[in-house]
Amino acid sequence: MADYNNHKIGWRISIMVIFAILAVTGFLLSIVMGSVEIPVSEIIGSIMGTSAGIHENIFLNIRLPRTVVGALVGINLALSGAILQAIMKNPLADPHIIGISSGAGIAGIMVILMFPGHEMLITPVAFIGAMLAAVCIYILAWKNGIRPVRIILAGVAVSAFLGAGISGMMIFNSDRIHNALMWMVGGLSARGWAHASMIWPYSLSGGLLAFLAAGHINILQLGDDVARGLGVRVELTRVFLTAVAAILAASAVSVAGLLGFVGLVVPHAARLLIGSDYRFLLPASALLGMALVTIGDTMARTVFAPIELPVGILMAVLGAPFFLFLLRREL
Repeated sequence: MADYNNHKIGWRISIMVIFAILAVTGFLLSIVMGSVEIPVSEIIGSIMGTSAGIHENIFLNIRLPRTVVGALVGINLALSGAILQAIMKNPLADPHIIGISSGAGIAGIMVILMFPGHEMLITPVAFIGAMLAAVCIYILAWKNGIRPVRIILAGVAVSAFLGAGISGMMIFNSDRIHNALMWMVGGLSARGWAHASMIWPYSLSGGLLAFLAAGHINILQLGDDVARGLGVRVELTRVFLTAVAAILAASAVSVAGLLGFVGLVVPHAARLLIGSDYRFLLPASALLGMALVTIGDTMARTVFAPIELPVGILMAVLGAPFFLFLLRREL
C-alpha cells in the first residue's frame, strides 16, 4: 500500500511538472510570437537592462503585460471552475455556463458604459454581480436539495436573462458599443499593466484561499452527511467557496470579458490525469489554465495574421464540443 501511494504521488508530481513546463512554454511563446517576432536574446537583454529600441518597447509595454494578464485570467477561471464543480457536485459547472460570468458581465458592462473612466470599479462591482447570480441559481435550483441537472438549467436561464439585459444596455448606449462588444466576446487585445494591476490582487488572494480550502473541498466530495459528521459546517463552507469562485471569475471577467469554457475544460483535463484530490487538482488546474489561455491567445493573434481574433472565439470553438460530450455522458 505504501509503495502504491508513493507511486501515485510521484505520478501526480510528474504530471504537475509537465503542466508547469506547458505553462512556461505558453508564457514564452506569447512574448516571442506576434506580428513582430522578438528574439529571446533581446528579451533577456531587456530584462537585464542591456537592450533598447523598438523590440524592448514592444516586449515591456505590449507583450509582457498582455501575457501576464492572460496567465492570471487562465489561472482564475480554471480555479473557479474546479471549485464550482466540487461545491455544486456538477461536472458541467463552469462560471460561464451556469451564469456567474454573466452576472459579473452585466455589472462590468454597467461600469464600462456608465463610468468609462473608472476601470478600477469593474472588479468589485463584477464580484457583486457574480454573487447575486450565484444566489439566484441556488434559489432556482433548490428543491429538496440540489441536483446537478437543475443547476445547469437554472444557470442557463439566469445566463440568458442577464444576456438579454446586457444586449438591452448596449442598444441604449450604441455610441459606446465597440468596447462593450469586444468585452462580451472575451479577449486580451490592448491589455496593459493597468489591467494586470486590476487582477493580480484578486488572483493572489483568491488562489491562496482556494488552496487553503482544498482539504475542506475533499471532505465535501464525501457527501454532506459525512462532512457534517467530520465537523465541517457544510452550508457555510459552500457559501465561502462560492464567494471565492465568484471573485476569481469576476476578476477574470473584469479584464478579459466573457471568456468561456476555460473553467469547464481545464479542471476535467487535469482530473483525468491527476485524480480528484483537490490538494493536487487545484495547482494542476491553475498551471493548465495558464497554459491554455496564453497558448490560445498566441494562436488567435498569429494564425490569421494580420487579423487578430479574440481568444474567446477560439475557446468557444474548443469548449463547445467538449461541453456537448460531457452533457451526453452525464445524461
